[in-house]
Amino acid sequence: MTLLFALALLAPDPTPEAMALGKRLAETGTLAALLPVILAKETEELVAEHPEYNDADKAALRATAAEQGRAGVDRLMTATGRAYANKLSVEDLRVLVAFNEGEAGVRWRAVTPGAIVAAMTEVGQLDFKGDARKAFCAKTGKGCPAP
Repeated sequence: MTLLFALALLAPDPTPEAMALGKRLAETGTLAALLPVILAKETEELVAEHPEYNDADKAALRATAAEQGRAGVDRLMTATGRAYANKLSVEDLRVLVAFNEGEAGVRWRAVTPGAIVAAMTEVGQLDFKGDARKAFCAKTGKGCPAP
């Protein structure tokens, strides 16, 4: 473990170009497309937790949530960009950013949240662990729930 930590410290930092491209890639990626939907949902859940707030308080809470959301998204995009810069070559980053910022990438990102919602609606609630337990029980007779 200590060796891995030492190697990580010795690894060169990504170049400024790689960092900039990595952040652009993060900001035009799938996570960036989904975050506004997630933040809007969580903001409205937060507002709903306080029915005692008047309209002005609710507006102020939404504004505060939006401010915090922007700051959090920026931190996340910077960290994701650094991770991309550490894992991908500058050439790969250039190609990926060009796609994401091109017409097809923009259209893809625009439909991504709706496509994911549609897929989740079609599939329904996923319970990977529960499904795996049931399948394992059916195959082996082990780990089955008590009758």
